[in-house]
Parts: sequence; structure tokens; C-alpha cells
Amino acid sequence: MKFKYFLLIMSFLLITSCSSNQSMKPEDFKDKKPRLIIEEYLSGNVKAWGILQNRSGKVTRQFSADLDGKWDGKKLVLDEKFYWNDGEIQTRQWEITKIDEHNYEGRAGDVVGTAKGYSYGPAFKFEYVLLVPVKGKEIKITFDDWIFMQDEKVAINRATMSKFGIKVAELTVFFQKN
Repeated sequence: MKFKYFLLIMSFLLITSCSSNQSMKPEDFKDKKPRLIIEEYLSGNVKAWGILQNRSGKVTRQFSADLDGKWDGKKLVLDEKFYWNDGEIQTRQWEITKIDEHNYEGRAGDVVGTAKGYSYGPAFKFEYVLLVPVKGKEIKITFDDWIFMQDEKVAINRATMSKFGIKVAELTVFFQKN
């Protein structure tokens, strides 16, 4: 009997976690303003602040970050430096290539394979798998990352992090372009 309830609960979790963001698509924002052109917004210096929440919603970490991007007409090289509230400093360098008006591909040292980006209106969606250090090991976490431009200086980022299709954490970031 207990096993039956366990299967029922696991089935419910899988169904709800897999369908959580499937209804929102980048194309839903195609006619909205202001237009976020990610390579323009992230060129130059951008400051960021954020929180990491576990699957229950509890804030587990906070950070500030400095971003410095350089666009050469085809590729954006974005250097990120994160200052976590527990003293950890983390860096990442993205190379984001513009494929066409709406599609991008990205690579970074701790990203598995190629990130896929989609840009419509004020929204930019980035999907990728990141190697995240946990207790001396690296685990693969899938990111469903959305950036929403508010005005020419401000953007807000919401990322859902999952493992095996189950949400494990959420990230909220506020960006301010200098």
C-alpha cells in the first residue's frame, strides 16, 4: 500500500514539474516592447544582484555579479564574476553566437554541449545544462533561463533549475546596465 502511494506522489511530481513552464514560449512575446537585443544589452558593463532558492522557496544564497560583454558583430563574449554571500567567487565566460534574428547558441567551460537561446520582444530564453559543484562532485543541472527587459537599463532574470525533470532550485537576478 505504501509503495502505491509513493508511485502516485512521484507521478504527480513528474507531471507537475515537467509541465510548469511548457505553456510559456519565447514567441508569446514577439509583439511586446521594449525589444531585448541580448548582444546589445550585455555589451559593456552590467551589474547584477540575485538570490538562489531551493525547491521549497527558501533563499539559500545571495550574490552580486559584474558582467562585461564584447560584441564583434557575430559573437558576444561575456565575462561574468559572481560574489556569493558565503565568500565564494565564481567566474564564467560565455561565447554567445547569433544565428539569426531570434536564435542564438552559447558555450561556456562549465556548460555541457551547446546552450540554445531564443529572443522575441522583451524576452530572451536560454536553455542549457550546467555542471554545478556539490560536495566535491559536479552534477548536471538543467537551466530554463528567462531574461525580461524592463527598460534600456534594467532586466530581470528568472531561472528554473531541474534534475531529471524535477525542479531543484530557482534563481532570480536583477540586472542594471551602467
